[in-house]
Amino acid sequence: MKKRVVSALLITTMLTSMLAGCGKTAGHGGAVNEDGIKEFTAFFAVPGTEINDDNEIQQIIAEKTGCKVKESWLTGQTAEEAVGTFIAGGEYPDFIDGGDGSVQLYEAGALVALDDYIDNYPNIKEFFTDQEWDAIRQDDGHIYWIPQFTNIYGEERECIQNGEAFWIQTRVLEWAGYPEVHTMDQYFDLIEAYNEANPTMEDGTENIPYTILCDDWRYFCLENAPEFLDGYPNDGSVIVDPETKKIIDYNTTDTAVKYFKKLNEEYKKGIVDQESFTQTYDEYIAKLSTGRVLGMIDQWWDFAYTAEDAIKTAGLDKQGCQYVPLPITIDEGMKNQWHNSGGELNVSSGLAITVDCGDVEGALQFVNDLLGQEVHDLRFWGVEGVDYNIGDDGMYTRTPEMRTNVVDAAYKAAHMCPYSYFPQWLGTSRDGKNAMKPEGQEDEFYDGLSDTVRECFEAYGAETYVEMLGTSPAPGPWYPMYTYSNSMTTSTPGGTAWTLMGETKHQYLPKVVMADDFDAAWDEYMEAYNACHPEDFLSEMQTELDRRIEEAAKYE
Repeated sequence: MKKRVVSALLITTMLTSMLAGCGKTAGHGGAVNEDGIKEFTAFFAVPGTEINDDNEIQQIIAEKTGCKVKESWLTGQTAEEAVGTFIAGGEYPDFIDGGDGSVQLYEAGALVALDDYIDNYPNIKEFFTDQEWDAIRQDDGHIYWIPQFTNIYGEERECIQNGEAFWIQTRVLEWAGYPEVHTMDQYFDLIEAYNEANPTMEDGTENIPYTILCDDWRYFCLENAPEFLDGYPNDGSVIVDPETKKIIDYNTTDTAVKYFKKLNEEYKKGIVDQESFTQTYDEYIAKLSTGRVLGMIDQWWDFAYTAEDAIKTAGLDKQGCQYVPLPITIDEGMKNQWHNSGGELNVSSGLAITVDCGDVEGALQFVNDLLGQEVHDLRFWGVEGVDYNIGDDGMYTRTPEMRTNVVDAAYKAAHMCPYSYFPQWLGTSRDGKNAMKPEGQEDEFYDGLSDTVRECFEAYGAETYVEMLGTSPAPGPWYPMYTYSNSMTTSTPGGTAWTLMGETKHQYLPKVVMADDFDAAWDEYMEAYNACHPEDFLSEMQTELDRRIEEAAKYE
């Protein structure tokens, strides 16, 4: 390993960053370095992995675009705390995604209005339709951020279930002869039976049958399953009845009671990880990375690019430690909607440019360039001949060695540069052949599967994670409703109720799962929950649902 000389300036910078609680750097508006490259800074209010300063593809992108961005990520704080630190200090990076704190940044006047610029950058302009751009506008009529994810270019190409699911390791399904597993009870019965027969891994490490991530905002892994179990899509904070167009509170349904009662029963049996409600996100990922955890609820993006890659790097995929999703509902015969076609436009946050950026045009030009096909390929496919090959038919493919490299943490840090929290496309490349990302390239995706996952898919007549679940049509024009609830503040009764509801669920749901007397614990939880006045929240969500339906009708 090369030794690096650490300058006094760097030490000072590092100490300042540590004191601030996250790797934040003030914006300097595209200052030009000695190589003639503009340098910007960015902060994203989510945990992330920093790449090496001399990252190879980042340098190639810099040579092509004339720009480079130093990215930093959330460490040791919530999004709101990190954003609050920026606002209190009055200094901001050039780019920022404040996550749940985006509204705070907007209200603090920290963000640049983008709508007067967008028409000058064709790749940015085409990123959304006029209707979608209008949906991103804030109360003052201006656009302050660009949601980065789920936009589909051309034909939809999805092999990964990027969203939420009940996940289970392939070794469990193989052991049981690849049974049909459709209900929550069947899922836990299978995990119990497997763990009783196989309490340890091959090296003697004790299995963890089921764990729950409940750290900070990620407690969706615990709390929002009832909406899916009842066959509804991921509106996140509520259920929308597509027939009546009415809001339903999934926290109080019969299915919610059954779900939490089941977790309570499994906790008492020792099937649910006893550390579920004290573990941090990093500890959770570390557990998954060992291959010990048989099953969990989570969103693919939340664990796959860390734990799933670690499992493959360690060779644990050969032991069947990789995860596949199952189409779980509360009762047999129900249609599940774990996966829906179409993108999810999350208007509540996105990539923003701050008032401390002295070169807004240069920053937007960089975003525009990142969405160009050549640079987009570099971000997600890598370097031709190194990370992928192009066949005579023009199709992109990878060799086994290339596939091994791109999941290796050290290789990714030194070589790959996805600029993962900048705007990006899903779907089909502008060449009309290849997928925008390797995980959407059907043949490449299937060829790159481990033997254990491929055998599992074949047993169920599937070729992708999506086919394991089935696909439902895109929901109505209101979808997803969480994009509104995520932007609510305590300035309204509904926003106040939403905040209190979240705090109450954080406090009481772990107690419900761990309780000796479930019924008594549930009654205590419901009393505290109703004291939050959820009816105020539901009323404001109904108003927003009606508004979205009415607004969509204008574009029909």
